[in-house]
Amino acid sequence: MSSHLSDLAELGWTTFFSSQFSSDDFPDSRAVRVVAAHRGLLTVAGDGFEADIPSRLPHAAAEEDRPTVGDWLIVGRDTLRPQRLLRRASLFKRRAAGTGREVQLIAANVDTLFVVTSCNRDFNVARLERYLVLAREAGVLPVVVLTKADLTDDAADYARTARRLLPGLIVETLDARDTDAAAGLGAWCGPGQTVALLGSSGVGKSTLVNTLAGSAAATRAIRADDDKGRHTTTARALHRLQQGGWLLDTPGMRELQLADARDGLDEVFDDIVALARHCRFSDCTHEGEPGCAIQAAIAAGNLEPQRLTRWRKLTAEDAFNSASLAERHARDRAFGKMVRAVIKDKTNPKFR
Repeated sequence: MSSHLSDLAELGWTTFFSSQFSSDDFPDSRAVRVVAAHRGLLTVAGDGFEADIPSRLPHAAAEEDRPTVGDWLIVGRDTLRPQRLLRRASLFKRRAAGTGREVQLIAANVDTLFVVTSCNRDFNVARLERYLVLAREAGVLPVVVLTKADLTDDAADYARTARRLLPGLIVETLDARDTDAAAGLGAWCGPGQTVALLGSSGVGKSTLVNTLAGSAAATRAIRADDDKGRHTTTARALHRLQQGGWLLDTPGMRELQLADARDGLDEVFDDIVALARHCRFSDCTHEGEPGCAIQAAIAAGNLEPQRLTRWRKLTAEDAFNSASLAERHARDRAFGKMVRAVIKDKTNPKFR
């Protein structure tokens, strides 16, 4: 393998991406990965270099056509002008914070999501389910990391509760300050691997980042602050890990909302989905209809009513946000059609 390919492989370059780009076909172009996102700028890294480039791509009309942290781009070899966004292996997105309906891209091409919570009052089943839906919808492996296990005798109980949320779910309990304990996460942090971190404030995320990266200083983005006033803790950025991989911390993940997450919901709540197939009526609301398999499972003690309530809440949220997105896309298409019609009329000789 050439040194060029080796450098890209350290950044996470795989056959999935190389199949979309050949330097033989595009001799004046090169592949780079977005390692940090700032307002109007992207920091990218390639074969032995880092640089800031504009965040805008040509012909990127929709939000999902625009690059985010973790993306791979094709840029001009000398100009570094963005040319093309490579197809993503995974993508985290959410409805933007606030009352709008815009989609915000969080991170692309993540291999593993560390869902971080602590073995205390912060442990919240509904929040964990929400994060698991997000991970499965994105096509990313979730690993629940239970911190502050050293401060309780009930860590095993917390772990059992978490494992019940999704068949085969991996759950790790640890003290985030313990280097040896955190080393148990190394299987997902090797060279070329990218992990993301999700969790509420106060659960030990920053401590875990410091431990995985080796020191507090190492948790800064791979490009240091510059005289433009950027600060790496306020923007999404990749951090180098001791094991050779990359970690993406995601500050500001408040108001996390589901949208277009039907597949993720079906996977995390597969027990409810499977039961619903056996209801007598296809349009069963699972309230009080005769022959409701879900209510029968609750009555038999095989399904917790609180889980059904949480599923209803997330399903309703996803339906609302997804419908809003569909309506917005329809408006965008209609507006684009109108603009094209106006341009066509203006170029018609009979109107000159």
